[in-house]
Amino acid sequence: MSRANLVLLVAVVLSAMYLVRTQYESRQLFVELEKANNEARRLEVEFERLQVEISAQATPLRVEKMARQQLQMQSATPGITQYVNDPGVPGTGVAAEGKP
Repeated sequence: MSRANLVLLVAVVLSAMYLVRTQYESRQLFVELEKANNEARRLEVEFERLQVEISAQATPLRVEKMARQQLQMQSATPGITQYVNDPGVPGTGVAAEGKP
């Protein structure tokens, strides 16, 4: 009977050690999961902030201001508009140039 007790004692100790190791690994994985979740939340907040910045930067008034200042663009007026006739398109050839 003492041999059976010894075998059972070894089995209990081994199973206890396996349980401790499994719990430790479980806690480590939980910590990693929490870190990953926190990083995901941080990235989501950053993404939303950048989306707001993009929408603020793309307003028509801002785009027009940047076009005028940095690209020296100006609004099209009849005085600076040049019309080009395409001889390949019907109705834009000789008659459009003012010739009968």
